[in-house]
Amino acid sequence: MKEVKIETTLQVYDNISDVAEDVQSLMSKASEARNNAYAPYSKFSVGAAILLDNGEIVTGSNQENASYPSGLCAERTAIYYAGAKYPKAKFVKMAIIAGSQIHPTLTPIPPCGACRQAIAEYEVKQDIPIELFFMGETGKVVRSNSLANLLPLIFDKSAL
Repeated sequence: MKEVKIETTLQVYDNISDVAEDVQSLMSKASEARNNAYAPYSKFSVGAAILLDNGEIVTGSNQENASYPSGLCAERTAIYYAGAKYPKAKFVKMAIIAGSQIHPTLTPIPPCGACRQAIAEYEVKQDIPIELFFMGETGKVVRSNSLANLLPLIFDKSAL
């Protein structure tokens, strides 16, 4: 038997004013997208914004459905739109803002497992890390320099 230790490193900023201006701008776009969320069931709205290497910013918001599995998270909405509209562009940075419509969300909310897998697909495809920033409505901002920090044992095309 061999034991394997997996470690991850994330940077945590006290608030959004502590991150670089370009990240603040991207977070602002994610916040605007969050306002377009359709979340009548969970009452949990999420916005995502992706900066592409061509300078474009693509946004997405979660879209729920009474048939729960039919909804789509903000991150995947943005990812798939970016992939469809700009298939040759690479993802540089992604910002995510999430929060409850019922009570304040002050802790950073990372992407769910399905979204981590979708981000991993594009990170592997482009062979360049995607810088991720995520937060609640206010408060701390978490930065990961790669999806690999959030999903270190990815399932990708090499397993197929």
